[in-house]
Amino acid sequence: MKVLLSCRINAEEHAVLVDARDTLLELLRERIGLTGSKEGCGNGNCGSCTVLLDGAPVNACLVLALEVAGRDIVTIEGLARAGELHPIQSALVEAGGTQCGFCTPGIVLAAKALLAANSSPSEDDIRQAIAGNLCRCTGYGKIVDAIATAATRMREAEA
Repeated sequence: MKVLLSCRINAEEHAVLVDARDTLLELLRERIGLTGSKEGCGNGNCGSCTVLLDGAPVNACLVLALEVAGRDIVTIEGLARAGELHPIQSALVEAGGTQCGFCTPGIVLAAKALLAANSSPSEDDIRQAIAGNLCRCTGYGKIVDAIATAATRMREAEA
């Protein structure tokens, strides 16, 4: 059964026909064409599909599309502004924390949620925030360092 779903994705209103069984990940990738979120495991263990739902990180493979009616979703495609990377993205690139890039969108969005709630996170805070995101290439040292660097830059830019 198809249902007309209305939601806000990356600050744009969308009205899309979805199947009642569609996940948020399927909505984003197949119906809207936003392919930054990846399906790594399909069961919520890898974090590659992480998006922000009303500001909170969620595994898009575990959320039914119908659950996001009237809600605000941010994907990796929604972070760069005027062709300029978000500070988290820039810091990851500079630190070498993006080797294959498969996990990067989920990590960036988990970090964004963390920094929105805590502008001066400790290393433990950062590690806890990205604990649901598996990286098979870089290890986590460069990723953690990059998020700490981004936090500093974002605080300085606000001041």
